[in-house]
Amino acid sequence: MHPIAAALTATARGTFPPVDGGWERTTPWLQGVEGVVAFTGRAFLAVGPDVPDESLTGLGADGYGGASNPRLVSALAGRGWIDVLDLVLVASGTGDPGTLVPRSDLAEHPRARHAETIRGGVTTWGYAAHDVRTVVTLGRGLGGLWEVGVEMDSAGRHTGRATIAAARGLVPADDVLVAACAPGNARSVRAFLAAGFVPVASVQLWRPERAAGFPLDRAAWP
Repeated sequence: MHPIAAALTATARGTFPPVDGGWERTTPWLQGVEGVVAFTGRAFLAVGPDVPDESLTGLGADGYGGASNPRLVSALAGRGWIDVLDLVLVASGTGDPGTLVPRSDLAEHPRARHAETIRGGVTTWGYAAHDVRTVVTLGRGLGGLWEVGVEMDSAGRHTGRATIAAARGLVPADDVLVAACAPGNARSVRAFLAAGFVPVASVQLWRPERAAGFPLDRAAWP
């Protein structure tokens, strides 16, 4: 199990990493995607082998927010894409998807196409064929764990809470399911909480495009 998956699985069971201000380096769990997952007082940096530990230290990585410093993330991403900083929530699967059904016709939905850039083996789910505004994606996300994404039609017949609760049934009972949600998206955060998810960490992803010789040290910051 990937170290980040192990840490998230443990937190889902109520055991958190030590609050010591430290950080741990791991390999990326998906080719071309790097990231930082930060818990209370502990952080995990998933970066490629071209970045030495000394550079991470020089950029100020620590478990008290340093590993998520925007300048550190920007330096590691180089000219690559950087995702927003998200809240990480976890819940256990239930094995009962209710009325959610496979919807391969939604694979070109923007939500699904985005999921495919940062997760592996993404599948799309939804309700009956006439509902093309509710999209649920499921794939192998943070650390290789199951990760869900949801987009709802706010005027539709299904609530966010009910859809997210049903999405928990897309994975076997007691398997850990992860969701990432922008903290400012209060409606979504409330829906995930109401569906039984709990917040445990933060995450920020990027697809690196580092130039050769790019300075990876705080001394180079303006």
